[in-house]
Amino acid sequence: MPNGPAPRPPDDAGPTETTAAEPAALLHWEDFPVGETVAFGAYEVTREEIIAFAEEFDPQPFHLEDAAANDSLLGGLAASGWHTCAILMRMICDEFLNRSAGLGSPGVDEVKWLKPVRTGNILSVRRTCLEARASASRPEMGLCKFHYEVRTQNGTTVMTWVVTQLFACRGAGLRPEADPGVKDDGQPGNEAPAEETDGTPE
Repeated sequence: MPNGPAPRPPDDAGPTETTAAEPAALLHWEDFPVGETVAFGAYEVTREEIIAFAEEFDPQPFHLEDAAANDSLLGGLAASGWHTCAILMRMICDEFLNRSAGLGSPGVDEVKWLKPVRTGNILSVRRTCLEARASASRPEMGLCKFHYEVRTQNGTTVMTWVVTQLFACRGAGLRPEADPGVKDDGQPGNEAPAEETDGTPE
């Protein structure tokens, strides 16, 4: 086996493939206008993963066994609501979050489980931007409040989320003025202290 470093590729070998988005291509706060609705995703739910998730994280009988599920309010085997949340998070990451200048989230404002998620459901997402505002304390950061709907292939909404997500701004000169009467955590009143507004990556 030859010694020494591997040979250097020629200068004209062309660009190498990368997995991370280039900084200029990242989505920033300015890229999420209020009122915009975007649909994405197609995730097929299987019986095996319903049971596997429940065994690990939510071992209630109606997520594990047909007999118990048939006798429950669910009327049959159904995914844990937390499983549906995890599926939504995966679709969000795959669609845009992993190619954005995301800075985390201070938390989910609301989650509603409206219908059972069954084996064979193909889930998709509809995201609507409800609010977008600049941080009063951090000129490099903006906040977006999104409403997410998780829907089956038949158009049935099975879950909704309302969540605030934090993104880097492309430039301070592109920001609208922040409303001093709105705290960075989304509640009216004085501006939130710095430690309450950072959000932490999930």
